Amino acid sequence: MKLYGFGPTRTLRALWGLKELGVPFDYIEVDILGGETQTPEFLKLNPAGKLPVLVDGDNVLPESAAIILYLAEKFPEKRLLPDDLDQRAQVYRWILFAMTELEQPLWRITKHSFLYPEEKRLPQDIVLAGGDFRRMAAVLEAHMEGRDFIVGDRMGAADCVTAYLMDWANEQGLLDGFPRLQRYLERMYARPLAPQRIADAFASVQPAA
Repeated sequence: MKLYGFGPTRTLRALWGLKELGVPFDYIEVDILGGETQTPEFLKLNPAGKLPVLVDGDNVLPESAAIILYLAEKFPEKRLLPDDLDQRAQVYRWILFAMTELEQPLWRITKHSFLYPEEKRLPQDIVLAGGDFRRMAAVLEAHMEGRDFIVGDRMGAADCVTAYLMDWANEQGLLDGFPRLQRYLERMYARPLAPQRIADAFASVQPAA
């Protein structure tokens, strides 16, 4: 398998899943800053021009959450997905919750903070997105009462997806007032197989002064 990725992007999420599974893979860094995701060669892998992308034989799979679920299905013995159907349904539920209700406002904040050209940034949208995130984070905060993991009693696919988002939210100062989510974040990144924190990954791709 090959994973195409770059620094502090959602690549970290896919890397987490691969590390937890302990399966061999080749990592191929794609320089977003240098425009490599927009080359004809890369766009054949992912027409959306985004990372990460997993290549497993003839299977070419973008979208980090899809990569996590694919890997969990491919290696069932590693138990990133529960055997029980009802528990798997809860994994699907919380992954979709994370991607739609938590990631989308974080992505809006990021775009209006520095990704868009300055003339297109809308400061008010940052405020609105922050409010949207906090309302949905309160749902997850309540869910985490008495829990160490999103679903079940072991690290799973939902955690690979969600822990990365908690780090992203923490970078935006959005976890204040959510003590369970803060503890969850620290607990997940204390795992020996956890990827870099976003801040560390971002620092590693900055040009030397």
